[in-house]
Amino acid sequence: MPQWKTKASMRHTALCFTGFGLLAVIFVWIAMMVGSDEQAVVHFDHKWIGRVQGQETLFLTKTAETLSWIGSTKVVIVLVLALIAFLLFVPRLRWEPLLVLIATGGSALLNILLKNLFRRERPDIHRLADEYSYSFPSGHSMGAFALYGILAYLLWRMIRPMGWRIAALVLCILLTLSIGLSRVYLGVHYPSDVIGGYIASGAWLALTIGSFEYWRHRRQRRLGGQSEAERQERVRGGASL
Repeated sequence: MPQWKTKASMRHTALCFTGFGLLAVIFVWIAMMVGSDEQAVVHFDHKWIGRVQGQETLFLTKTAETLSWIGSTKVVIVLVLALIAFLLFVPRLRWEPLLVLIATGGSALLNILLKNLFRRERPDIHRLADEYSYSFPSGHSMGAFALYGILAYLLWRMIRPMGWRIAALVLCILLTLSIGLSRVYLGVHYPSDVIGGYIASGAWLALTIGSFEYWRHRRQRRLGGQSEAERQERVRGGASL
């Protein structure tokens, strides 16, 4: 493996693990303030719920309901399974389906654990939708961040033109942010629920991708610097002789 590739791979791994540590600390800080009903959090939540719901129109309500549906558990599961099925047909992405499953499934399990740990009641200010589970952190936000975050990571690796890479990244970010904003608009989450969900899922995603990058780097070194696709091509070439 070329030395510059080795250094770049290790930098990416270190960046992911550093990001995990920072995001984990930030989440703990937010969770402590939410758990203690810190006045600053209460003021922040009510201020931004008022601003977001103050823009209420029939069109925005329908849009928010659609975005919320896109971020629902059933739709996310279907999208995850479709993504995994697609990746299974890409020979050079042998282990990526497992990565998607760990990233999205782990985020979902973490959300269940955190909701039952904090048991925060949902806002009861101006409800435009019905939800009955606990509020913190937002499951829609965590699910969207995990799914579109891992999708952005895969597309960044698969797409070559930088312009298309950036477009895919921006699209994933906008969709994730829109789903979280829709939950505040519909009155079923505090803004701190959404922010906490993004940060918790971001920490999990950073840990997952960092671990995958580290494993991939070690595996390539064991294969003499070859990628999985190069190794398979070499095996096929040897078999045809």
